[in-house]
Amino acid sequence: MKLLSWNVNGLRAVLRKNFLTFLETEAPDILALQETKCAPSDVEPVWPGYQAFWNSAEKKGYSGTVILSKVAPIQVTQGMGVPEHDREGRIVTAEFADFFLVNVYVPNSKRELLRLPYRQEWDRDLLVYLKGLEASKPVIFCGDLNVAHREVDLARPKDNVRTHGFTVEERAGFEAFVAAGFVDTFREFETAGGHYTWWSQMNRARERNVGWRIDYFLTSAALRPRVKRAWIHPEILGSDHCPVGLELA
Repeated sequence: MKLLSWNVNGLRAVLRKNFLTFLETEAPDILALQETKCAPSDVEPVWPGYQAFWNSAEKKGYSGTVILSKVAPIQVTQGMGVPEHDREGRIVTAEFADFFLVNVYVPNSKRELLRLPYRQEWDRDLLVYLKGLEASKPVIFCGDLNVAHREVDLARPKDNVRTHGFTVEERAGFEAFVAAGFVDTFREFETAGGHYTWWSQMNRARERNVGWRIDYFLTSAALRPRVKRAWIHPEILGSDHCPVGLELA
């Protein structure tokens, strides 16, 4: 089974670029999208062979997640069941026969870390939600987690110690997922630096590969034997993020 995840930074915008070619060429069984910035009524249903499961933000043109799946899920839920977190369309969960897939767009702490306390609360509540699902079957969660876990996950760690996305607090939030048994699948196959999923749109950052790895697939430890590969698609353009992938046996 092939799964892909991509923060498209506006689904309507990427539909005007290369999205349909990407979907046809890559042909994932399941595709998780973040930062869709639209509602289902804003786009034509142009993904033949896929069912679409949306969670849109209350605020128009903001945030949002969607799962496109060739495989019919058992059920789909929106949010994590915490009202203060569930207004922004940041989580959609699909239950399949042998795992849950949780598509996540984690809040940005914002410049000057104005939203860092809320972000820490979000991370704690997300972990509770994931472990609650895991009590019944293994979990895959993916998406833009808005944090570079380790120094190897961004090009200039020393310059970004108190930058949103690389604070001690945010990195500790990610580490809590790992401590709870979730596996960062990409790092199971690649330990070197230089592999990023987001680049600033300033100063030719992507061309120079001055980036951050903030998009992930994590799995319950029980699924690790089924993980055949995990990868990044830096060559796929259309957003300031690139897709990431996971293949399960």
